[in-house]
Amino acid sequence: MNSAHELGILIGALRQLHRDASSKAALATLTRTRGSTFRRPGTRMLVLGDGQVVCELSGGCPQRDIVARALNVMADGKPSLVRYNAESGLDVLIEMGCGGELEVLIEPLLAICDTDFIDTLSRCLHERRTIHMATLFAIDDTVTTPRRLVWNGADVLHDTIDDASLVQNIRVHASSLTSRRASSLRLPFAQGTTDVLLEIIAPPHALVVIGSSAAARALLPLANALGWPTTLVDSDPARLRIADLPNGLNTICASPQQLLRAVPLDAHSSVVVMTHNLEYDMAYLHALRHAPVAYLGALGSRERVARMRATPTLNGLNVHAPAGLDIGSETPEEIALAIAAEIMAVINHRSGTPLRDNDGAIH
Repeated sequence: MNSAHELGILIGALRQLHRDASSKAALATLTRTRGSTFRRPGTRMLVLGDGQVVCELSGGCPQRDIVARALNVMADGKPSLVRYNAESGLDVLIEMGCGGELEVLIEPLLAICDTDFIDTLSRCLHERRTIHMATLFAIDDTVTTPRRLVWNGADVLHDTIDDASLVQNIRVHASSLTSRRASSLRLPFAQGTTDVLLEIIAPPHALVVIGSSAAARALLPLANALGWPTTLVDSDPARLRIADLPNGLNTICASPQQLLRAVPLDAHSSVVVMTHNLEYDMAYLHALRHAPVAYLGALGSRERVARMRATPTLNGLNVHAPAGLDIGSETPEEIALAIAAEIMAVINHRSGTPLRDNDGAIH
């Protein structure tokens, strides 16, 4: 699936298409994969009329073939469902070198109504709401113009499927999913058996960095590159006016007592406390005791962390301290990399161990 950051880029590109009504494009979506593949189902790539792409799938031979097919789809105005497996696309499959199989939906975007659903996605991402999206893309094994359903809880936010029985069936199946990964399934429909891609789309992961140390400042551009909306917090307004802060960074001056009122936090947020002042660090950590965050970390030596853990007010607090994976980091940039890597491992429910020691799926 696409990350929330990639979705934001795609939404921006699709809105540009809206502004230029004469432009043509095609949207390529992985609907099924098997074995080792470069991305998961739900991942999308936009192909523009001149062959340029937004959010590359792989950059290799499959992508070149998909782009060529997307240009054909734009020309004839009909969607296509392409399978790369032992029976079809074998040359491209061999060149992939990863041993997997995949299915790609390529849909033409020739009119503004073809991308009506993006306004709903954009609004929910901005409001930091997790949503479900279903894309009906085939009936009785024949590709059809995609129809979409977007909902949040009990509220249907967008519906071009327009069949109450099928919509209900989709939502029942979505509620029974045990994994957040996108998947395609087959469901009965008045017109036959449908293929439907089900996705759970979460808001972008947000990072709050507390403190203006060198390591804290080094973490800011890395978080930006990962697409994490980032907020820098400090109790001293002068430290929030230093010259080398990234453009567009959100800065908030807040004491530990003001923190939770000043900074919105949710289950898709991480906080790293790194003021280099032990008393301030402990005060901020205490303020975050019941914050609903995915990751809470604190910078410090083992001796410093031991003093934190021995403090009664922090007893039982689940904090990653010292923050970061063990990669031998010493410089601020290396420390920032170690912390970002640990956050990634935690929010993706991975161990952070070397890939060569992992027998499971890489993605």
